[in-house]
Amino acid sequence: MAVELCLLLLLLFCGSTVSEVQPIYKPPPGTLDFGFVPAKTYDTGAYHEPGPIGILFKIVHAFLYLVQPNPFPQDLIRKVAQQKFGNTQGDYQKPENVVLTLQAIYYEIGFIVSAALGLLFILLLPLVGLCFCMCRCCDNCGGEMHQRQKKNADCQRSCFATFLFVASLIISVGVLCAYAANQHLTSQVRGAKKLVNSNFKDLKVFLNDTPAQIDYLVSQYNTTKDKALSDLNNVGPLLGSRVQEQLGKEVRPALDAALTMAGAIRETKEALENVSVSVEVLQEGTERLHANLTDVKMHLSNTLNDSACSAAQAASTCNIIRNSLNQLNINANFSGLPGVSSQLAKVNDVLKIDLSSLVQKGYAAFNDTPDLVVNQTKNILSDIKNVLESIGSNISSFTKTLPVQKILADLTIYLTQSEAYVQDYFPVVEQYDFYRWLGCLILCCMVVLIVVFYYLGLLCGTCGYDKHASPTTRGCISNTGGNFLMAGVGFSFLFSWVLMIVVVLTFVTGGNVEKLVCEPFEDKTLFKVLDTPYLLNQHWKNYLSGMLFKNPNINLTFEKVYSDCKENKGIYTSLHLEHLFNINEFLNVSMYTEDVALRIEHIQINLSKIILLDEIGKENLLNFSSSGIDGINFGAYLTEINKSVTKVDLLSFANDLEARADQLPKGALENALKGHANNIRMIHNQQVVPLEQAMKYVKARSTLNQSIRLLKRTSSELMVKVKNVISAVNAAQLLINNNASLVIVQETKKYMDTIVGYFEQYIDWVKESIAMEVAACKPIANVIDTAVDIFLCSYVTDSVNTFWFGLGGSSIFLIPAIIFAVKLSKYYRRMDTEDVYDDVETIPMKNSVEQW
Repeated sequence: MAVELCLLLLLLFCGSTVSEVQPIYKPPPGTLDFGFVPAKTYDTGAYHEPGPIGILFKIVHAFLYLVQPNPFPQDLIRKVAQQKFGNTQGDYQKPENVVLTLQAIYYEIGFIVSAALGLLFILLLPLVGLCFCMCRCCDNCGGEMHQRQKKNADCQRSCFATFLFVASLIISVGVLCAYAANQHLTSQVRGAKKLVNSNFKDLKVFLNDTPAQIDYLVSQYNTTKDKALSDLNNVGPLLGSRVQEQLGKEVRPALDAALTMAGAIRETKEALENVSVSVEVLQEGTERLHANLTDVKMHLSNTLNDSACSAAQAASTCNIIRNSLNQLNINANFSGLPGVSSQLAKVNDVLKIDLSSLVQKGYAAFNDTPDLVVNQTKNILSDIKNVLESIGSNISSFTKTLPVQKILADLTIYLTQSEAYVQDYFPVVEQYDFYRWLGCLILCCMVVLIVVFYYLGLLCGTCGYDKHASPTTRGCISNTGGNFLMAGVGFSFLFSWVLMIVVVLTFVTGGNVEKLVCEPFEDKTLFKVLDTPYLLNQHWKNYLSGMLFKNPNINLTFEKVYSDCKENKGIYTSLHLEHLFNINEFLNVSMYTEDVALRIEHIQINLSKIILLDEIGKENLLNFSSSGIDGINFGAYLTEINKSVTKVDLLSFANDLEARADQLPKGALENALKGHANNIRMIHNQQVVPLEQAMKYVKARSTLNQSIRLLKRTSSELMVKVKNVISAVNAAQLLINNNASLVIVQETKKYMDTIVGYFEQYIDWVKESIAMEVAACKPIANVIDTAVDIFLCSYVTDSVNTFWFGLGGSSIFLIPAIIFAVKLSKYYRRMDTEDVYDDVETIPMKNSVEQW
């Protein structure tokens, strides 16, 4: 009944939450974050831990496996069910029915044999007890109060006492197991109220939480809308920047080249000015140095023409000095270099137009692309925003048209009524369970009474036994022990068949429930049987889908529904509710994006107003290319620059001259030559050294070298470079004017895909949420587990099986206990007569008997 109630509740609910289910979706980085679908935690733990008594449960399961080792008879159950539900019972003598009967007998053979033995016990033990009683009344079967003396009497008595004690001990263990199972069942029944209340609480959470989850899914459309509106409001940085980025791949290099050329014009002017100034400085310095060196050389030559040089001692030295005079001369001559004034004048004319500012205007115009996009898309973006608002309204209005609230309210009322009914019914259950507990306790007390008699008989008999006393003179305690044993035997015959009736009934019932319900439920074999096509209804292939959707061809099985709910999946997925309401049609992204895409596609952006470089700038570049710097004789400049200033180092020459003067005889010639050496040093110190120290010459020469090389690089294929720059600018301008539309279309599509992608993310998240989170049906599986696995199997069946197992074991061992008690009682009870012997060995006993 509980299982059917759970399934009914499941089926009723599924018809209501069909279209609103949604789960948690964890977005990957860079996508929209919709957060987590609100979900409450369920309190019911559909798992039962029996505790220490679980060891007994496992022992009973092992015993049942020995009795019934056959696997669950799926085919047999299917055939029997099909005959029953298909109204094809027919004659039981039909071959197919005979076969089924034989298969059922084969499967149940363990239970049948065990039950037959129990019935045999029930029938024979009272009959045996009656016969035993009658025999004893006739002084047979141990009824004669006479004990024959045997040599091994003590050994027999000890063995009988030991066997009886062991049997009584086993009976005691069995009755303890039965008592423990009885108490366990009662405690679990009393504790089931809390478990049932927990299930009802979870079902209420299940129902009450669903509207909030649906509202959350609907509200998260605002996240999508806000992100889309944010992108629309930033159409300039997004779409405009994308267009600018794509066009910039050609535009920026062209403008960069033009700007570089503008810088080259300024550098060319500076280089020409440096060349002009440097050449003037070098020409002036070298001319003055040349005049001084010529004057020194003339005076030195006049000195060497003196008659003193004709002397034999001075002639050789004078000739050497005379031959070195040609070294006193400048080496680099800058006076013959061509001027650059004409080129400088043309470059200055070119610089009258600020090419850099013209290029910067092109940059500025191109950088205004995002603003142009914003200005030209205002009207379209306004329409798109209206569409987004209408989509949100459509989603909200659609969800409101579904009768979710009403159905949930009805189910809540039904659930409340069911809970009240269960609460009212619980006292009745507890009352009947008390009767059951009391009855089982009475059965246990019957066994306890028998065992107590046996224990008392053993105790009194053992303690009161006097081996020196004759059978007719045994003490009162010993005789009482024997009477206790016989009382135990009597109660065994009275109660054992009653106990066995209870054992057989509970064994057959509990054992079959365990093998046919609990075990197949645990391994889901039971669901496979229920999912057999045409089993529960001969016209329906799938019973659950036929009952739910009136379409038995839909592949919906009990096993899949239970497994999905066990995994806490959404009820929409678990019950395949798309056959009642296809959420994919409602969540078809084209429904929401078609209008948005159409409006975005109508975006038209005109960039023809962007002028990268006007005709004046292009003409300025052409004028620069015809400025004539490529006609400068850079080789002549570089040749003179690379020469040294003088042909000889003046200081070295002066020192050498003075050394040779020291080789001449003392006199006017020597002094004159030394005077000329000092003049040469003075020229070096006063003209060359100051010039070098003041960096006039060196700096001019260095600047000239750099400027000439810069001009040489700039002038190399200058016309080709200028034409390439102008061509690049024209190509970029052509791209903007004529081919930008293709780029704009491509980037607009990407922009549209981004906007539409937000809707796709929202739809995917909703679908995932519906499949996994919204109305997660874990409580339904918990109810089924509570009803079948916990209550029926763990609480009831395991306890009942353990009860009959303990009680049955005790009942079985009553038989050997009866035999040993009867045998042992002869050694404890006081006899009326005893054996008398005439031989010598027994004379003392004979005499004692005669005296007595």
